[in-house]
Amino acid sequence: MTRSPISSAASPRSVRPPEAGGTAERSAPSKDEIAAVLARLGFDAAGLVPAIAQQFDTGEVLMLAWMNREALEETLRTSRVCYWSRSRGALWRKGERSGQVQTLIELRLDCDQDAVLLQVDQKGVACHTGRRTCFFTALRSGSLEEIVDVAIAPEALYGP
Repeated sequence: MTRSPISSAASPRSVRPPEAGGTAERSAPSKDEIAAVLARLGFDAAGLVPAIAQQFDTGEVLMLAWMNREALEETLRTSRVCYWSRSRGALWRKGERSGQVQTLIELRLDCDQDAVLLQVDQKGVACHTGRRTCFFTALRSGSLEEIVDVAIAPEALYGP
């Protein structure tokens, strides 16, 4: 059975994780389904919503980024995650330069419908620093420690 990457509303007891095995081909949501998601989201004054990327099968939080309507629509249509780069003022297709692509498994809205959780299948590292996750600094024993090693040198991802 193929499923759209949009979760339907469900009580906590009926929530099911994405299918085991993860990246089986999924049908894209219809234009009407995409429009319904966009209509429910509370975009901020800049037209953005925060998007948390989480590895679908492990629960590992990978990164936080921003999405506008166009990025969200493209993500839902193609299942390849696309964000809005605030620094560049342009769409940012995750992995377009580095090859470290995120494939959307499931989209979830928060209770206020002003943030999204993207359950993804991350190819390689998620962070531009070459780490698996952007959340690699932890407060431990009163000081900040880097707790995740660099897996790929940034120069290898993006060039010199």
